[in-house]
Amino acid sequence: MGKRRGFFAEMNYQAQQAEKRRRQQEAAAHRAHLAAQRQAERAVKAYERAQAAAARSTAAAKKAAEREAARLLVESRLAEVDSMNTDLAKALADIDSLLAWTLDVDDYVDLESLKISEVEHPPFKPGALAVPAPRVAEPNYAPEPAYQEPPAPSGLSALIGGKKRHQQAIEEARSTFEDAHARWERDLDALRLSHAEEVARREQSEAKRLTELSAAEAKYKRECERREAKASAHNAEVTELINNLAFDVESAIEEYIGIVLSNSVYPEVFPVEHDHTFNLVSRELTLGVSVPEPSAVPSVKAYRYVKAKDEIASTALPVRERKERYANAIWQVAVRTLHEVFEADRAGKVRSIALTVGVNTIDPATGRPITVPLAVVAADRETFNTFDLAKVIPQATLQHLGAALSKSPFDLVPADNGRGVRVRGQ
Repeated sequence: MGKRRGFFAEMNYQAQQAEKRRRQQEAAAHRAHLAAQRQAERAVKAYERAQAAAARSTAAAKKAAEREAARLLVESRLAEVDSMNTDLAKALADIDSLLAWTLDVDDYVDLESLKISEVEHPPFKPGALAVPAPRVAEPNYAPEPAYQEPPAPSGLSALIGGKKRHQQAIEEARSTFEDAHARWERDLDALRLSHAEEVARREQSEAKRLTELSAAEAKYKRECERREAKASAHNAEVTELINNLAFDVESAIEEYIGIVLSNSVYPEVFPVEHDHTFNLVSRELTLGVSVPEPSAVPSVKAYRYVKAKDEIASTALPVRERKERYANAIWQVAVRTLHEVFEADRAGKVRSIALTVGVNTIDPATGRPITVPLAVVAADRETFNTFDLAKVIPQATLQHLGAALSKSPFDLVPADNGRGVRVRGQ
């Protein structure tokens, strides 16, 4: 069993789907429960608002507000009681319909459906690594200075020392131009150097980004490959199980039954556990089912609001009714378990089932854990498959099969199987 635990994980999903199908009939009760909860919440809020209004009111209005607050308190308590009774009714109905839960569901498990047909990979999200750094903009170069020679003197100015002054102006203009041009060249070189450094830094940053992006892509690819490999290994295990089941490998048959049983969903108020072994020679399945102790059965018949005490009281279920309900639950579990295995085993690998339904508890005499058998029955496929389980009374079905049944499951009286359970009708 432990070698293929992965399949049980797969079955969890199917179990949830089965539970939804099996609980379709509960939809109305669930809606009523939600409605009762909402009504209770509204009533409580209204009561709180009324109390706040009463505190702010005048004496005359205060009495009216207090009366309204008292009315709303009663309303909120009644809504709470309705919600509790809805939950209680649902729990009792769940216990009373353990067998009916499974009759409208095909318990056969198509092992091919356990294969992973398509591996889902999360999208690759490199984040900022996918965004290139913006390109470095070209510098805004200043225009190159142009030399402009001073205009030559003319007329009288040229005759009176003009040429000399013009020559001085030319020299000053050239000196100014040369200084300006030298500054321009220095600024140009500085801008070009700065630009080149920025480009180099960008290229270095981009090289690092691309390296990290490549590493992220490689990591994502490895993760995808691991998922693919895991899915392939899983599918190979499923194929191996299918083949082994076809060739009557004992462990494969036992494992398939384990998958079927793990897919058997019981209500939260009455959970069960299964343990089984299969013998290929006799083709018999030895199956143990652990059920909750009698305390799992609700002891309350209904809830009511006691206005005088402002408290919610309960009416106890008669002990006889509790005993009958618990015993009927045990008989339903036994018949249901036989049905689920035989229905799921379409290939007829299991010819008979030796079933024990019991309670794990503490022996009051020794203080040590014990299992108290409440129903012990053996059933063969051919006989059991002739029954119409939609019309049977589970206790009568077990008696018809020659089962050993506890005389009082609620009191944990062990079933007496001293004479055996394989001789029907004696």
